[in-house]
Amino acid sequence: MHAPHPPSTVHTARDGAIWTITLDRPHKRNAIDRAMADALDAALNTLDDNPDLRVGVLSGGPTFFCAGSDLASRGDYATARGGEYGLIRRHRRKPLIAAVEGMALGGGLEIVLACDMVVAADDARLGLPEVQRGVLPTCGALFRALQALPPHTARELVLAGQPMDAARAHVLGLVNHLAQPGHTLARAQALAAQIAANAPLSVQACLGAMNGLLAVADAAGWQATEQALARIRSSDDLAEGLRAFFEKRAPVWSGR
Repeated sequence: MHAPHPPSTVHTARDGAIWTITLDRPHKRNAIDRAMADALDAALNTLDDNPDLRVGVLSGGPTFFCAGSDLASRGDYATARGGEYGLIRRHRRKPLIAAVEGMALGGGLEIVLACDMVVAADDARLGLPEVQRGVLPTCGALFRALQALPPHTARELVLAGQPMDAARAHVLGLVNHLAQPGHTLARAQALAAQIAANAPLSVQACLGAMNGLLAVADAAGWQATEQALARIRSSDDLAEGLRAFFEKRAPVWSGR
């Protein structure tokens, strides 16, 4: 008797040239583990490699976009082609639009920052709470937040650890379009249809040029992130933050 296959945590759907990818691990708020990273990687490989697909839409479903890393995975969520989560370090050829309902926190917001455009529900919240747990954003936010937001706002997002509402993110340019709750996917797919109607080689060439310019600073950004991580990797506060998280209590920081 064969063991049953675990349920898929990533679903895909095609509508003409539009490829919609939906995260589906609601009991973990779409936190990403090894299996989910592999599934997301495969879905994004299809988007890049299928010449009939022109635009991707990434959704977390109707209630919660993504809570980032599943801490139980202990960092095992990188893929050869996409890096962290199968997405963060991927060199994509085709546009990817994030459709954000509910919350995008930690690595979930870093996924949003790795996309090319963002549609968010007007009651959505975007945040980087890592410092509240004694850790730090390791999937690009330390430099991509500076690209997407004014520097003072990016610093507040990282250092205070409090989420930003989508309306403010829209005013500041992080979010392209606001939608009523429950309607972000449709709005993102409508934007995707506008892009898919254009000449595909032109779209891909423009995307490559613009993302290539932004990526010039990526090497320095990843080096700075690794240096920041090295400062806290063996700290008492990091261990305390993780203990407090799993024990569902407030951490007691020692500054060591």
